[in-house]
Amino acid sequence: MMIKQAALRAIQLMDLTSLNNNDSPETISALCEAANTKYGTPAAICVFPEMVVWSKLELGRLGLGAVKVATVTNFPEGSINIQRAEAETARAVAAGADEIDVVFPYRALIEGDVRVGLQLVKACKVACADKALLKVIIESGELQTPELIRQASDIAIAGGADFIKTSTGKVSVNATLEATRIMLEAIKASGAKCGFKAAGGVRTAEDALQYIELAESMMGADWVHAENFRFGASSLLGNLLNTLNDADVVEKDDY
Repeated sequence: MMIKQAALRAIQLMDLTSLNNNDSPETISALCEAANTKYGTPAAICVFPEMVVWSKLELGRLGLGAVKVATVTNFPEGSINIQRAEAETARAVAAGADEIDVVFPYRALIEGDVRVGLQLVKACKVACADKALLKVIIESGELQTPELIRQASDIAIAGGADFIKTSTGKVSVNATLEATRIMLEAIKASGAKCGFKAAGGVRTAEDALQYIELAESMMGADWVHAENFRFGASSLLGNLLNTLNDADVVEKDDY
């Protein structure tokens, strides 16, 4: 795959993200406007829960109603408080969120508690009420070992996750190719309909290409589309556009 082909695909696989403490209606409006590129739109934008309604309004104003709105719950710490995570998820769904990225209680798993994560994922899945996808952030960089990354992935999938996601983007180690491989192996072994999202640290078209090629090699080329595979990123879009603007590209429908 050529780098420009990868850049074009990556735009359509992206959850364009703004999760900053100083986010405002103005910054989220700018995020929504950035999603309207001449090469297509991201699969979703990802914002804090209080910005879900505003995001919906702005995407509608821009004629981008097909772009999903994702938000985060139990974020970023991954608390063991199941009731809190469930309530946050229910409120976000009621506000109109299409996708919920909930943080798995990864510290509890590190300490040997294999039950609370499963219970939390199941509770949040119920709270999504078939109205929103549930993407479970396992925080692979904090889990560190292949064994814990695989265990968290297996638990999240068993709990009903629609996606498993590497990272919050708020820790020192976020998405890596090794964690991606382990998580994709878990999805493949489960036989479940579960997607994958690489978040944090994917900054260039070259980075995106490596993840796409890894996923295609493990899951098949037909599997790598927005219903199954996402990038969570804030700075990636600018690099992809620079890559595509460097020379003429073929129409996006060719990919």
